[in-house]
Order: sequence, then C-alpha cells, then structure tokens
Amino acid sequence: MSERRGRQGRRGRRGRRGEQLMVPEAEFASYYGRPIIKAPSWSATDIAGYFFLGGLAGAGSVLAAGAHLTGRASTATAMKVSSLGAVSLAAAALIHDLGVPSRFPNMLRVLKPTSPMSVGSWLLAAYGPAAGAAAVCATTGRLPRIGAAATGAAAVFGPAVASYTAVLAADTAVPAWHGAHRELPYVFTASATAAAAGMALVTGPLHESAPARCAAVVAATAEAAAVRAAEERLGMVAETYRQGRAGQLMRCARWLTAAGAAGAAVLGGRSRPVAVAGGLAMLAGSACTRFGIFAAGIASAEDPKYTVVPQRAKSGAESPTCDPRDHHES
Repeated sequence: MSERRGRQGRRGRRGRRGEQLMVPEAEFASYYGRPIIKAPSWSATDIAGYFFLGGLAGAGSVLAAGAHLTGRASTATAMKVSSLGAVSLAAAALIHDLGVPSRFPNMLRVLKPTSPMSVGSWLLAAYGPAAGAAAVCATTGRLPRIGAAATGAAAVFGPAVASYTAVLAADTAVPAWHGAHRELPYVFTASATAAAAGMALVTGPLHESAPARCAAVVAATAEAAAVRAAEERLGMVAETYRQGRAGQLMRCARWLTAAGAAGAAVLGGRSRPVAVAGGLAMLAGSACTRFGIFAAGIASAEDPKYTVVPQRAKSGAESPTCDPRDHHES
C-alpha cells in the first residue's frame, strides 16, 4: 500500500514538473527607480576631454620617436609640438575638474601603486617635462642630444599615458566601465593611436605620411575589434553604448574612424587634401569614442537595472541549483 502511494506521488510530481507557473517571474524593481550607485561627478568636457587629449599626447610621442629615428624630421617636430600642446591642455582640464589647482601637486606627495589616480599623476609629472624638452629642442634646433633623450623618454611613458585613463575609469563601480575592465585599455590605446595618426596626417608633409597611414588603418581595425569585444563581455549593459547620446557618439566614432582610415589608405599618399581630411576624421572619431564611453558610463550608473540585474544573473549562475522535491523523494 505504501509503495503504491509512493509510485502515485512520484507520478504526480513528474506530471507537475511539466506544468507552467501560475505566478509570473519577479521583474526588476529598485527604490522607485533611484540609482543604486552614485554616478561620477566628473565634468564631461573636462574628463572626457582629458581622456582624449592624454591619449593623443601619449600616442603622439610614440609616433614622434618613430619619425625621429627614421629621419622624418618635419613629422617628428610636428608630433612633438602637438603632444606638448595636448598634454598641457589635458593637465589644464584635469586641474579645472579638480576645482582647486593645489590638489594636483598634493597627489604627488605619495606614490600608491594600487591607486590609478596616484600612478596617473606621477605619469603626467614625468611625461610632461620630457614632452616639453623634446618639443623645445626640436623647434629651436638646440641641444640635439638632450632632445633625442627627451624624445625617447616621452615615447617610453607615452603608452602608459595613453591607456592609464582606461584603468582609472574601470576602477570605479560604474557598470559600463568596470564590466569592460579587460577590454577598455585596448580601446583607449587603439583610439589614441588613431588620433595620433590623424594628427600626423594633418601636420606632417605628404611624402612622410606612410607610417601614419599604416598606423591609421591598424588603429581603426583594432579599435573596432576592442569595442566589439567589450560589448560582448558587458551583455545587457552594452545597451548603454548603443542608446541615447552615447549611442550617437559611438556610431559617429565608428563611421569617422573607418572613413578616415580608408581615405588615408587609398588616396592619402597621393592627395594632400585627402590626407588632411582623413586625419581630421580620425581625430574627430577618437574624440567621439572617448566622449561616447564617458556618456555610456554615466547612463549605466544612473539606471539601477544595470547595477542589479547583472549581479543577480551572476549570483544565480554561481549558486548551485537545488530542487526541494529531490530531497523529498530521497
């Protein structure tokens, strides 16, 4: 008798497993739609501009060193001057966002390797004088050995200056930035290289533009691949890169960078106007990338679902599933 009841109970339970739930799954809700985390109080003009200008300066110093070593003196001088101007404007934007100029030297009191802001401050402090000395020596023609050493030092610090801002952004709790912490440095580096290549096409003579045109194509391809990889990793948070103001900026960045690289590769070596137009497009595309990423981060911080839903999905995937009916049967 008890065995028959057990078999009937198990058959009933097996039948109920195929039934649909009468109560719908709970949907996301959060404190009247208020944000879970506090969005960064950074100014878009200052910080996104700082991201762009720092990348242009750092990558420009690398191209300047390459032009210096290969005898492209006009391009080397132009890139050294543009890197000095870019890092000066970047520092001004950073200090303006800090509000109090004395805060910047205060950050140099201690070097904390675990703090991207501290490391970045020291990078700027080391890179700025090197870029300045390289530019001054190139334009005046004096102290060529010191100028060559400064050019090399700026090229060494350049990649870190171009990419550390990605680490700075990803170190926050902002979902659109932190979720892409592995890909974001590659996006920033490729975007910085695209900007520097564009600047070289605009300011350098046509007969010295071959390396810049090559760098433009490589950077455009790498940036597109890195952005795609970041969006794949972000999952639903990638919506912030495709919608609203961020979506408009990222689409403009994609088209401008691709058009600039294509123009530079096809006709940039034969037509000065095409080279300049392609370079300007690359510069504008890089700026749109930085401002688009900044806008996506703010949007993801202001909407609580981009904070809570991925965390719920992650915790659900990591937690072992258990059916209480299995315990009852055993």
